[in-house]
Amino acid sequence: MTRDEILTRYRRLRAVGKQHQAAVLDVVAPDVVMDYAKRLGLTRGKVVVLDRTEDMTLAFDLAIYLAKPGRSHPFDRYARAAQFPPGSDEAIVLEAMRHARFSIWRIERLHETAGLVLRDLLRQGETWLMDESMEKNPPLGGDLAGRLLTPESFAMTTGVLVPVTRGLMQEVFDKTPALQRATADAIAQDQRFATAIYRAAVGRGAMESVRYEYK
Repeated sequence: MTRDEILTRYRRLRAVGKQHQAAVLDVVAPDVVMDYAKRLGLTRGKVVVLDRTEDMTLAFDLAIYLAKPGRSHPFDRYARAAQFPPGSDEAIVLEAMRHARFSIWRIERLHETAGLVLRDLLRQGETWLMDESMEKNPPLGGDLAGRLLTPESFAMTTGVLVPVTRGLMQEVFDKTPALQRATADAIAQDQRFATAIYRAAVGRGAMESVRYEYK
């Protein structure tokens, strides 16, 4: 596809993804969101206290993409209610969201046509990422934690990417010792990993320069 064709397709799928995320959040119980906010250090007692409203995006991400023990996954409940036609863009994006992969991603270079090329530092291998905002000012060589979904030959973010440093990652493993004994792939799939990274990022003020544009 040409660059214009890729961008047109990406914008369509991104719009569908934004609609899905808003709708899935509606099926998540408020106490689940509150629990994740508490884990991230965003509450005081039973009240959410934020220095930046964007920080709640991290709690929303965990509430949407992680299943609580004993409860069905939010995407499963949403899919049963929505009943999207097989093969539709809505069904394609939803399936990709259900299989989104969390990892640490290094921004290697610009893609030759559109977007960027990222390296999965836990599973290895390269991924073609479409993200218009990041493409305009790519932090080449930087490491980011987040989930990617792949509805096409390119991947997209879920709207959350957290800048990580060696010190932040050391804190994550120090405070979550069980991860130290796991394989790289098991670490990436462990629900505690994303939570620990988000908590450390909030605590260290790593999110102060981050703005979520969903583009």
